[in-house]
Amino acid sequence: MSNNQGEVVKVSGPLVVAKGLAGARMYEMVRVGEAGLFGEIIEIRGNDYSIQVYEETEGIGPGQPVVRTGEALSVELGPGLIRSIYDGVQRPLDALAKDFGDFIERGAFSAALNRDATWEFKPLAAVGDAVSPGDVLGTVQESKLVLHKIMVPAGISGTVKKIGPMTGNVETEVAVIDTSSGPAPVTMVQRWPVRQPRGVARKLPPNEPLITGQRVIDMFFPIAKGGTACVPGPFGSGKTVVQHQLAKWADAQIVVYVGCGERGNEMTDVLMEFPHLKDPASGEPLMERTVLVANTSNMPVAAREASVFTGIAIAEYFRDMGYSVALMADSTSRWAEAMREISGRLEEMPGEEGYPAYLGSRIASFYERSGKVVCLGKDGREASLSLIGAVSPAGGDMSEPVTQATLRVVKVYWGLDANLAYARHFPAINWLSSYSLYQNVVDAYANREVAPAWESDRKQAMTLLQREAELDELVRLVGIDALAAEDRLLMQAAKMVREDFLHQNAFDDRDTYTSLKKQNLLLKVILDYYTQARKALSEGASLNALLNLHALENVARAKLIPENAPNEFTQLQSNIADAIQALPRY
Repeated sequence: MSNNQGEVVKVSGPLVVAKGLAGARMYEMVRVGEAGLFGEIIEIRGNDYSIQVYEETEGIGPGQPVVRTGEALSVELGPGLIRSIYDGVQRPLDALAKDFGDFIERGAFSAALNRDATWEFKPLAAVGDAVSPGDVLGTVQESKLVLHKIMVPAGISGTVKKIGPMTGNVETEVAVIDTSSGPAPVTMVQRWPVRQPRGVARKLPPNEPLITGQRVIDMFFPIAKGGTACVPGPFGSGKTVVQHQLAKWADAQIVVYVGCGERGNEMTDVLMEFPHLKDPASGEPLMERTVLVANTSNMPVAAREASVFTGIAIAEYFRDMGYSVALMADSTSRWAEAMREISGRLEEMPGEEGYPAYLGSRIASFYERSGKVVCLGKDGREASLSLIGAVSPAGGDMSEPVTQATLRVVKVYWGLDANLAYARHFPAINWLSSYSLYQNVVDAYANREVAPAWESDRKQAMTLLQREAELDELVRLVGIDALAAEDRLLMQAAKMVREDFLHQNAFDDRDTYTSLKKQNLLLKVILDYYTQARKALSEGASLNALLNLHALENVARAKLIPENAPNEFTQLQSNIADAIQALPRY
């Protein structure tokens, strides 16, 4: 038996132990059994090689062959990624459906990038140019929204010996670079090991918001481009809808959505819905700038970890072109559960709640690949990669290990509240427990670009909500009628902030997305009412009259005012001011 082939000696669910693979390395890919199932070496003990298999191991038994591939789990990167739908190990689901039907056969393989598709390569470099990793050799118009840049692969530096405009598939040679070790041909496709972060020239501090169009996020708990956020919440609290909203409306140029162990019907909704959605910035279909990685809960457990790293490797590749990229992972808890199962089968010493001791470092290794960066290449292009992960704590317990390990590395916490969800308040992000460490960065940006009073308005609105929470305890004890008039007016204003500003209908075309400018105008209407009503109250106006102004009915509908009609907000403010002014003083 050659060193390239060993044999199975033990099978334990997705974990297979093999012997006879001398020379194999950690995380090397192998093909297991006569069916050639995909697997990855995750532990080496003497001559025993533990392999996590990314497909069902039914029918695999001792004595069956295990064949080395000689390379780590890698993704193919090149034109054709956009609009694609992959499984956790980057097999294209549409191609597999065409070849094998609705159910994927074990060991099935199809190239990640379509070899039948042709692309027109337009060179930007010239013969004689000195190039190094990250330099752009030319471009391919991959979709209506994405200009794909063909870059010099890692490890290649030298002088361009040959380059030219041409049309061909991803394996077509587009350039030849004269290196110190001889000519190196460059094609439109390159492979990259998913566990290895792609190199950058340097990291930069985030300095502008990732605008999501979700009012509770953009106004109170924003994320910056290149930032990290997590969305923990119990079952039914709306994690997946929040992730879908961010994937649809975040102002990233490229979106990578990873469904990691999610229910099949939710992933189906994504696959059915995304091709019909319009990008708000361009009006083109959203899929023209989207890559989907689908690994549902009924797929093999080991492939969940692969799906997360497959997604991040693709996202980093587009970041290296100079794009703003956003990756949504839903949910990292399923990924952690897969790690726990594999760790248990490896008989490793368990950590808290049975999770492996390296849970925290593995989660950190994922989130630390985010950031705003200066890309490799002589043009010094800047780009960003933002990571947003959903967490599904068992029983809604936010103190469980996955949530806590995630909170240690992310800078934004959108805590979903089951009580808000049961009250049909969506997004069910609790404004008293959530936080963002990018608030100062975003406030400075919004004060400059949107309205000078953005920060002061936000702080005033948050003060109303916090004060309302304090008064709620008193109201439960003695009733709202026992409150002072000023406090009852504050409760009314806080209620308007909650119901007319924070509440947002993801399924209403007029309310699903709100620009920063419209968010500012909408909040301004509520705060102006509160300021003028307090003044009128101090002058002797009736509290009941202030609380029951007929003009306030239009505030509840203000969120439906079109983006291109700011004058309607001005008119609404004027109507409320006139109504308050007209009230008699006693």
